[in-house]
Amino acid sequence: MKIGYYPGCSLHGMAIDFGKSTEATCEALGIELEEIPGWSCCGASAAHSTNHLLGLALPARNLSLAEEAGFRSVAAPCAMCSNSMKKTHELILSDKETAAEVARITRREYRGGVTVLNAIQIFLEYGLDELAKRVVLPLKGLRVACYYGCLLTRPPDLLKFDDAEQPVLMDEVCKAVGTEPVEWGFKTECCGAGFSMSRTDLVCELTRRILENAVNNGAEAVVVACPMCHSNLDMRQANINKMFGTEFNIPIVYVTELVGLAIGVKPKKLGMRKHFVDAMRLTKRLSAEPQEEVARAS
Repeated sequence: MKIGYYPGCSLHGMAIDFGKSTEATCEALGIELEEIPGWSCCGASAAHSTNHLLGLALPARNLSLAEEAGFRSVAAPCAMCSNSMKKTHELILSDKETAAEVARITRREYRGGVTVLNAIQIFLEYGLDELAKRVVLPLKGLRVACYYGCLLTRPPDLLKFDDAEQPVLMDEVCKAVGTEPVEWGFKTECCGAGFSMSRTDLVCELTRRILENAVNNGAEAVVVACPMCHSNLDMRQANINKMFGTEFNIPIVYVTELVGLAIGVKPKKLGMRKHFVDAMRLTKRLSAEPQEEVARAS
């Protein structure tokens, strides 16, 4: 299985653990990722708020490059990147005037031949039954809260992925590798996103509520598929504890890390040592036999 790969800026920088775990897990599954030649930033963080056409032209350029390279599917694990590319794909196909203006700016015509996959969809395309067969170190009994955030499902009319209010597809991926997703009420609540630096107080309050709901519903880890969500939930726990007198110490893991662990990829190769809140403790929950395999995996 060979697909195009758009790591975007974050998977080469602030979310290098997301990038490492995506690449290592896909390699272990036999999914060949090939980077789009000459890809550039999709502008997800600010371009759309600065200039609407620029916010479309940047991802459109990457889509056209992928199309020219012959890719029919492109994995864009970052939720911000996949959101930007999916919205642009739909708008170009539905609005000829916008499509012509974007083509004029980029000097490339995107014909709509690329399917963009977020991190969850990579595993859905692989097949959940097939994924379950590849599990060698099942995380049986591990209770996880699957956190989708804002960008994986919204806007629903453009992204066309899962239910915008009660998504379940990340839960299904987690079930396939042996974990027990909990029922909780903050699956799609905002973590504060890009306000992490400018309004840290606001981000800490929003993430406190998310973490509190996850813990109160029995979660032992929170699973994410977005670099910004991971950053806010993982990096801010110490600040939250100081501000609110809480004692949160819950690992925040990428879905690619969780799947990678279950299929036997070593945590170091997944980048799991790079987290602020210790995620390595999850390796102790591996239920593989014999136990020396668990020791080798860590």
